[in-house]
Amino acid sequence: MKFYRRLSPIKAISFDLDDNLYSNKPIMVAIEKKMIAYFSQTLGDKLHTLPKNHDGFTHKFWFYFRKQAITKQPELKHDVVRIRFVAYQLGIEALGYSPQTAANMAQAALDYFICLRSGFSVPESSIRLLSQLSQCFPLVAISNGNVDTKALGIDQFFQYIYHAGWQKNGELLRQKPAADMFELACKQLAIEPKQLLHVGDCGQSDIQGALNAGCQAAWLSCYDVGKPINILPHIELSQISQLNELLTS
Repeated sequence: MKFYRRLSPIKAISFDLDDNLYSNKPIMVAIEKKMIAYFSQTLGDKLHTLPKNHDGFTHKFWFYFRKQAITKQPELKHDVVRIRFVAYQLGIEALGYSPQTAANMAQAALDYFICLRSGFSVPESSIRLLSQLSQCFPLVAISNGNVDTKALGIDQFFQYIYHAGWQKNGELLRQKPAADMFELACKQLAIEPKQLLHVGDCGQSDIQGALNAGCQAAWLSCYDVGKPINILPHIELSQISQLNELLTS
């Protein structure tokens, strides 16, 4: 554990989810393989329409259509669920399917992806940490992703769970490092931004985002997957368990 800034009194803690409470990279690698297999089965008869040097229905295939969608509607970049659906739909249409058929197939593929996305177990050590901390502090989740905390069995530890994207009320919560979710969390918790400690792995989304919003920041560096820090956090954690040692000492 390294200290870079003096910590102010903490009244609540927010967590990024992926690569904080669990290692997300192997999960996504496994999902990618299953999605390639899924599309190879459902769209296999269209493989001949792809260029000869194409490597099939990998993320590279869908990324082209993702870029296309964001060019037309930039706000889509803040909603990982909606942009995935639109990319699937555009890609399937490009293979010769009608818009309605493509929409139906895109929804089926998205449903399968979401099922896979939360089909893993959170380490017991992380569950114990959340249980212990939730007895001392209000906890919230602030995520750019779409993992289902209820399916993971950890939703009961959080007072609020925020996912970037369009909400049921039609409001758009922009992805970190935008301040939207940090500001909403502080408002609903009725605390000042400086009283919130945000824990995350990404130097840009989490650390820069939290600091720009006036919150305190704890950088979890052990997974080495997020973008590097370009501004110092309040503390650096080499293991998530150090958070418990810090706040309960």
